[in-house]
Amino acid sequence: MSSVQLLNAIKRLRFERGMTQEELALRTGVSRQTIMSIERGQTNPSVLLAFKISSALNVTVTDVFQMEGALAPV
Repeated sequence: MSSVQLLNAIKRLRFERGMTQEELALRTGVSRQTIMSIERGQTNPSVLLAFKISSALNVTVTDVFQMEGALAPV
């Protein structure tokens, strides 16, 4: 059985921009706790939220989120 994990660079990108979790949360319309949970890899964002986060950080979605692992063979 294959295991795939969604990794993210939110924390690094926030720090590079001098942005707090609270500011990113306000810009994306979610709670600070949601941003914290996504940063820690405890929660995966919806596709829409992933795009909002990347837009707020002024980068592409693939600059923020990366898939690690292999898909199940067909």
